[in-house]
Amino acid sequence: MLLAPAGRGALDDAVRILADGADPVAAASALRRSHSPELTAAALTQASLRRRAEAKFGADAAVMYFTPHGLEQATRPEVAAHRAARIGAAGISAAGAGPGVLDVCCGIGGDLLALARAGCAVDALDLDPLTVEIARANVAALGLSSLVTVRTADAATAGPAGYDLLFADPARRGARGRTFDPMAYSPAWPVVLDLVARARAACLKTAPGIPYEFIPEGAEAEWVSYRGEVKEAAIWTGMGMGGRRATLLPSGATLTASGAEAETGPVSRYLYEPDGAAVRAHLVAEVAALVSGHLVDPRIAYITGDRLVPTPWAACYEVTDVMPFSLKRLRAALRERGVGTVTIKKRGSAVDVERLRKDLRLSGNESVVIVLTRIEDRPFALLCQPVTSQKG
Repeated sequence: MLLAPAGRGALDDAVRILADGADPVAAASALRRSHSPELTAAALTQASLRRRAEAKFGADAAVMYFTPHGLEQATRPEVAAHRAARIGAAGISAAGAGPGVLDVCCGIGGDLLALARAGCAVDALDLDPLTVEIARANVAALGLSSLVTVRTADAATAGPAGYDLLFADPARRGARGRTFDPMAYSPAWPVVLDLVARARAACLKTAPGIPYEFIPEGAEAEWVSYRGEVKEAAIWTGMGMGGRRATLLPSGATLTASGAEAETGPVSRYLYEPDGAAVRAHLVAEVAALVSGHLVDPRIAYITGDRLVPTPWAACYEVTDVMPFSLKRLRAALRERGVGTVTIKKRGSAVDVERLRKDLRLSGNESVVIVLTRIEDRPFALLCQPVTSQKG
């Protein structure tokens, strides 16, 4: 509807009216003077989605098309570009040109756009015809039609053997909402692994919490963090890579397993909170080695040390107080210091953070970071101040 000339005109009008500050009711009334109710509703929905998409897609959002679910699930361009750059630099093209990629779960096209911009020739498919039309429209809007084809097909019937690489981003949302079980992905994990077994090389996008037992033997599992938030895990096969990797974006810093083993010891002057990608990739010992630190507990991902070592791999705090956890003791300590604002972090603690915040009855002008953790099976509270450090 919106791809026809009348639809594009209605969408342009909707974008302009909303940009002028009109509320939804006023915008609908204005559009209905020139367009049908159905076209008005579609145009306003799409214009609103474009405004929401600006935070993820930047300037590209102004010409792209979205669905609410497609926008939510779409990969951030920075993450997709990182992955596409790895594919482009892997030297896996059998034809000597850009790699030929089969994208079997393309959605609205977030990943295939990045792949095409990295010089890959992409054959993309999705099971939903509407999603396919939106992906095609996005490819055309961004001038990438010469590198991309998009078609409606079932991933389970795809033949990856004729391509340099299989890319798969199984849907992780069902009728009951988001699922964290790979067996409930669409297509389900066994179907995805069958495609991988028939592919020369593959990249699988998964949720960051994917259980280790679902990672194929010999594959590389890469956890990607964007501005401190873990966005996904990517599983790579057939590209001469293996093991565990953590990557920070936008810096591109990367960390792999080195065989480091972290010792355990008492809380020292500084506390380091490793980035979530390093935690997910089980690379906390490697981060500890970078800062010459040790763990506060062998099962908790907090590192401590006497030296301040700036690193993009961990947020750093200066520890001012260490105390066994007790609401009465903690409340008294905060009152004594005139603390009225707290940031509460926890690992290995069963404390309800929001209830604790209320029970502390804070008042004062000072601020502090409270770290709740477990040390040798005993609950502790650490009072800290943040130390400025460069993040990736």
